[in-house]
Amino acid sequence: MLKEKSKLLLEYLENNIDSVMKEPVGFIRFPFTDPGSVYDGNVWDWDTYWCTYSLLPLRKILRGGELSEKIIRHVKGNVLNFFDWQLDDGYIPMMIENGEWDEPYLNIQHKNGYLMNMHKPFLCQQISLISREIGDYGWILDKVSAIEKYFECYYKNYYNDKTGLFVWRDDIMIGMDNDPASFGRPKSSTANIFLNSFMVMELDCAAEIFKAAGDTANSELYLKRKDELEKAIHEECFDKRDGFFYSVDVDVCTRKYDWFHKGLGVFWKSLPIRIAVWSGFLPMLSKTATKEEALELRRHYHDELAFTSDYGICTLGKNEKMFNLEATNNPSNWLGPIWLVANYCVFKGMLNYGFYDEAEDMCNKSMNLLYEDLLETGCMHEYYDPFTGKPVMNGGFINWNILALNMVTELQNAKQERGIL
Repeated sequence: MLKEKSKLLLEYLENNIDSVMKEPVGFIRFPFTDPGSVYDGNVWDWDTYWCTYSLLPLRKILRGGELSEKIIRHVKGNVLNFFDWQLDDGYIPMMIENGEWDEPYLNIQHKNGYLMNMHKPFLCQQISLISREIGDYGWILDKVSAIEKYFECYYKNYYNDKTGLFVWRDDIMIGMDNDPASFGRPKSSTANIFLNSFMVMELDCAAEIFKAAGDTANSELYLKRKDELEKAIHEECFDKRDGFFYSVDVDVCTRKYDWFHKGLGVFWKSLPIRIAVWSGFLPMLSKTATKEEALELRRHYHDELAFTSDYGICTLGKNEKMFNLEATNNPSNWLGPIWLVANYCVFKGMLNYGFYDEAEDMCNKSMNLLYEDLLETGCMHEYYDPFTGKPVMNGGFINWNILALNMVTELQNAKQERGIL
């Protein structure tokens, strides 16, 4: 049955993949991929990464390999488009829109002195994906100085020295648009576990790129930074009481007034934002979690009151007061609906730690969800109701939904390697 479902999804992708591979337009000078649906014509940071992640394993299969080189050209173009609009201080926008201006809107705001969130930590990860696939880093090595500037901008504007964690500047375009740990909170006050987990992976890939460039010093530097960040995540984000990773509030200090508060002051660096958000599983994806911590996270995976759904992982615990399934764009709704990218990240995390039953459970749920959607509507959607599996909005969305196919292959390969099948 899983084979039949994979076949339907692959057929849908073959028939519709041209709609997400775009040619240069306006000030977007290189070919690129977009998510489809209402996001047509724009280059997004983590969206392009996941599109690359899902398409590369399929490039020699789709239409008998006919699209192989085209896919490589477009995913390389994703990266080159972002470098094309890097500013002098290293800032790279989260999104490049085919809009009414002469340059990306986010760059205009940044130049005007408004500190915007920058490209989420998926740039080096995307470079590594492509380079490993084609067995060559040469296509990007002229950008190593630009990569250094990118990280310099991150450490200057988004790094919290006190905790050793990275913070969002605000809640605009943070990927999980209305994550309560960041949404509506004061600027630069949240060290989000989403941001920091993916930054661990980004630093690791940066080290890989610098090693390929023959720059041993920088390669070692970024590995050191990765280790430091993982240590900070353990110290500040893992909650021993709940056995879960949380985003944390870093805006904590002794507020002195006149002669008050002269004694013992605030000595803790952060406070946990104890909200059950799916991103608490991400340290398993980045392989930051210890085996003991991973076992705690596996327990949360089975929490019927919070995360468990017949269709995957609820993006916000069902027992949180913010839980909501409203159809909304700008911000998109991550307050409980099922998103395939969240399903995949949790799946991969479980696989990383050898939790094959949970990985298989997530794989089956994801494939069932998309299969039923394709049968009933003829397309896939951006996110889904965790109680019914019905689509919430944005039909024609493709992008990271393709990750369901990755789950099938990766689960099978992992089991074969360990002699489980």
